Amino acid sequence: MARPILPPTSPGQRVGLFGGSFNPPHEGHLLVARTALRRLGLDRLWWLVTPGNPLKENAGLPSLEARMAACRRLVGQDPRIVISGIEAEIGTRYTEETIRFLKARAPLVRFVWIMGADNLAGFHRWQKWRDIAASVPIAIIDRPGSTLKAAASPAARVLARGRIDESDSQELAALVPPVWVFLHGPRSDQSSTRLRAKDGNGTTGS
Repeated sequence: MARPILPPTSPGQRVGLFGGSFNPPHEGHLLVARTALRRLGLDRLWWLVTPGNPLKENAGLPSLEARMAACRRLVGQDPRIVISGIEAEIGTRYTEETIRFLKARAPLVRFVWIMGADNLAGFHRWQKWRDIAASVPIAIIDRPGSTLKAAASPAARVLARGRIDESDSQELAALVPPVWVFLHGPRSDQSSTRLRAKDGNGTTGS
């Protein structure tokens, strides 16, 4: 297998990692991305389009290429956002594996894991989620209907001591994990599940 090529980086850059099925991508995803870029002072944000979410049913999932193309159309010409299929290239199935690979390949980059509050609610079910929290700072972006559920989730309770105030979010990328921030602000009620239902496709996924 050819050596995977990562998007360009420089030592010390702050790079957000935003993973998901993006089936389909929507304005809510874009709002999360732009909030993370602005509030965390990121240099770049990589959308890691996964081949398939191990916690969800992937039957009928559109091809990786189709979902990446849809992401590019949504993002447009924003040079800060990179659409990547690196997980398929390196053969990783779980987020912990992907983060470990990226940190080994780009050890001087300050990676930050980005996810919506709806994902924090189920974060304790992710493979090696404690290792994820111990390896990179995490930014949680508020999502409609998930604020209280996420804040009271098992993972949030376990990681409570590592939470910083959102007024300090610009410092997150430079801090030693486990450390995380919960960012509040404008929210979009769009969801991939709702958009698939509207199109007559009931396949589950994010």
